[in-house]
Amino acid sequence: MAFILIILLVCCLLPLSYLYLLLLASLRKLQAVNNRSNLSFAVAIPAHNEEGVIESTLRAIRAVDYPAGMVDIYLVADHCADQTADIARQTGAQVYERTAPERDGKGPALAWLFEHIFDSGRAYDAFTILDADTQLDSQFFRFMAARLEGGSQAVQGNHVIRNARAGWFPALTWAMFRIDNRVQNLGRANLGFSAKNMGDSISFKPDIIRWLCWGNGLVDDYSFRQDLLLHGVHIDFEPRAIGYGQAAINWKQARSQRSRWLMGTYQANQQTAGKMLKEGLRKRDLTLLEGALSAYLPSYSTLALIVAPVTAYTWLVPSGIPAWLPAAWSAALVLVIIYPLISLFLDRAPLIAFLVILTGPVYILWRTVVAFTTRYIRKDAEWIRTARQVENSAAVNKPKKS
Repeated sequence: MAFILIILLVCCLLPLSYLYLLLLASLRKLQAVNNRSNLSFAVAIPAHNEEGVIESTLRAIRAVDYPAGMVDIYLVADHCADQTADIARQTGAQVYERTAPERDGKGPALAWLFEHIFDSGRAYDAFTILDADTQLDSQFFRFMAARLEGGSQAVQGNHVIRNARAGWFPALTWAMFRIDNRVQNLGRANLGFSAKNMGDSISFKPDIIRWLCWGNGLVDDYSFRQDLLLHGVHIDFEPRAIGYGQAAINWKQARSQRSRWLMGTYQANQQTAGKMLKEGLRKRDLTLLEGALSAYLPSYSTLALIVAPVTAYTWLVPSGIPAWLPAAWSAALVLVIIYPLISLFLDRAPLIAFLVILTGPVYILWRTVVAFTTRYIRKDAEWIRTARQVENSAAVNKPKKS
C-alpha cells in the first residue's frame, strides 16, 4: 500500500507542479503592444432566441472607441423562434437566418455564417467572435488590432463575468474566470504557450478562419484550440481587450452547460491529445507538447478530489505507511487549497472572490457527479441554449475591473 501511495503522490505532484509553473509565470506582466493601426473587423455572433440581450450587445459594440466603418457586425439567427433577427437588423447588424439543417450548436452555426461573410466579397483584416450577451470594453478593438498587427494570428481577450451579483453560481464562475485569465492565459502567454480559447472575445486573422473554419464538436472552442496547435498556430492573450459576458445563474442551467463542456473536452482529447503528443515530440515543439500535457493531466477539480481523501486516509490508517508520507500528502493538499487563493491575490481580486472560492468544494463534488453521469451513464450531452438575464442597453451590470 505504501508503494501505491507514493506512486499516486508523484502522479498528483506532476499536475500540481504544472499549475504552479503557470502561476509563477503569471507574476510577470505581459508585454504590451501599442501599434495604432486601425484594422477592419468582422464581428461574428451566433444567436439562438436572444431577443432579451441582443440589442444591448450590438449597441455596446457600436459604442466602442474605434473609427466608424471599421467594424461590421454579422449575426447568425440560428433557428430562432423570437424577434432576435428583427432586433439585430434594426440595430445595424447584417443578419443571416439559419433554418436548416437541424440546429446542432454554435460551431456549425458560425461555420455557416463565415461562409456567408466570405461570399459577400467584403475583405477584413480580422474576425472577432462574440457571444450574444457579450459587452465590450471601449478599447477592445484597439488592443486587438495592436496585437494582431504585431504579428499574432489568434488573440484571446480577457473574458470577464459581469453578472456576478446574480447569485452564488455566477459569483463563483466570476472568481474562477479571474483565475483562468490570470494563470491559465497570462501564465501560458508569458511562457510562450497557447492561451485557452474561451469561445468569446477572441479574434483571428482571416486566413485561419478560411483554412480551419470552426469546430463541429460540442465545445468547438476547445477542439478549435487543439486544431490550431496541430497546424502550428498558438493563441496569444491580450488582457486589456475585455469582453463582459454572463454566466449561468442556477444549477439547472449550469448542469446542461457543464455537461456539454465536459463531454466535448473528453471527446476532443480522445481525438487530438495523442496527435499533439506525437507531433510535439517529432517536431520538438514545446507549445504542442504543452497542449498535449494539459489534455492528459487531470483538472484542478479532479486533483482536489484525489488529494483530499487520500490525505485523510494516510492519517487515519497509518499501519505500514512511512512516517513522512502523511506529511507529504498534507503538503500536497495545502498546495491544492492555496492555489486558487494565491491566484486571486495576485489578480488583486476583491474580498467577495475569496469568499465564494472557499465554497469551491461544493462545486467540485457537483462537477464530478455531472462529469461521471455525462461520460459514463448518459454518454451524451445535448446542446441546450444557456438562458440569459434579460437586460437593456442602458443598464448593463459590469463589475469593477479591480
